[in-house]
Amino acid sequence: MSTTEAVAHPHAPAEADHVRATLRHHPAGVVIVTASVDGQPVGLTATSFTSVSLNPPLVAFYIAESSSTWSRLRLAGEFGVHLLAEEQSDLAARFARKDVDRFAEPTSWRPGPEAVPLLDGASAHLVCRRFDTRLIGDHWLVVGEVTHTLVLEDLRPPLLYHGGAFGGFAPLP
Repeated sequence: MSTTEAVAHPHAPAEADHVRATLRHHPAGVVIVTASVDGQPVGLTATSFTSVSLNPPLVAFYIAESSSTWSRLRLAGEFGVHLLAEEQSDLAARFARKDVDRFAEPTSWRPGPEAVPLLDGASAHLVCRRFDTRLIGDHWLVVGEVTHTLVLEDLRPPLLYHGGAFGGFAPLP
């Protein structure tokens, strides 16, 4: 069977609430995605970020089709991904809220490569050119080709999302 063939499933899909409750058991890294659209910054918090390929260098995230931010973000040809450190839960929460100016004080940012807004204090930044976008179910898959990377000197514990709350990471002894 090729990877493009669909598999027939005799059972109905699980209910969305049950899937959401089950996935609360899986931790996810937290990032903020930003872009500039018509000279105005736009951004959101995402927990669906992943590396896709090293050659070419591709990363991806998903965004709900119903997201009010997606209507503007989808117009951007370039975007930034900000890898957050565990002490940045307030910033992640701010960029997850609706009806707030996410780039107003206390958010600190500056224009970066390709005019992408770069958030101060992130552990690392990736600036990407849109590579592919596809609607899959009720979410858009956004794939970006990494064109610039900026990393802070020190490696800080990442911000994670687990069980409906932000937290950190501690390595095992």
